[in-house]
Amino acid sequence: MRIDAHQHFWNYSAAEYPWIGPGMERLAHDHLPTDLAPLLAAEGIDGSVAVQARQSVEESRWLLALTEAHPLVKGVVGWVDLRSDRVGDDLQALAANPKFVGVRHVVQDEPDPRFVLGAAFVRGLQQLRQHGLTYDLLLYPNQLAAAIELVGLLPEQPFVIDHLAKPRIAAGELESWEREIRAIARHDNVCCKVSGMVTEAARKGWKQDDFTPYLDVVLAAFGPARLMVGSDWPVCLLAGEYADVAAIPRDFFAGLSADEQAWIHGGTAARFYGLE
Repeated sequence: MRIDAHQHFWNYSAAEYPWIGPGMERLAHDHLPTDLAPLLAAEGIDGSVAVQARQSVEESRWLLALTEAHPLVKGVVGWVDLRSDRVGDDLQALAANPKFVGVRHVVQDEPDPRFVLGAAFVRGLQQLRQHGLTYDLLLYPNQLAAAIELVGLLPEQPFVIDHLAKPRIAAGELESWEREIRAIARHDNVCCKVSGMVTEAARKGWKQDDFTPYLDVVLAAFGPARLMVGSDWPVCLLAGEYADVAAIPRDFFAGLSADEQAWIHGGTAARFYGLE
């Protein structure tokens, strides 16, 4: 089974998606499973994991409703307020649906680089495992140090790093990011998504070679069985068409064995998220 391990859906409104600003007009309309389906089919991809784009439990419920009508959506990574006193109730209600496979918070927007180590946040994370839920780490490189501490504190909790932790590809910055990525990869409970790279590169005129140093690092650090490919559609459309984005990891990993490629293109995501 081939899986796009990271994409989004929304019914667009400016009030609910204030982060879609000037220059992002291509995102400023509805993006739904019926729009994604032909793109997956063209690439021979069997399904996807829908990831939250708004920090609301209401959106988590809406994404789960989409899975009922659209079997191509294999799982949902939603949002709950992990710092809330009612987090246990929210998790129990959402996890009653087997398609609810994980939780994410937009940590990259938090000004405190050690946000993930806050006492209330960690208490909420500690409740995920009893519901069989994973956690997506959406981070910038300056937040990786705290994430390394976090995954060490919760060694039984499965984590996945979104978008390679958003290295500054356009600026060619590598050294400090590589050091932190290799450090977090030493924790066996952490996987990494090969996703979101084109929007961290020069959005106009990027080329395959721009991503090679970063892909070399994550392949060496995590190995194929802890890597999963995601498109970050429709956000990726700011820098390229779905087929162009899908070609980046496909071409880079083409020299691996068939088994190794199968892990990266679907097996890791299916195992990590418990997808049927």
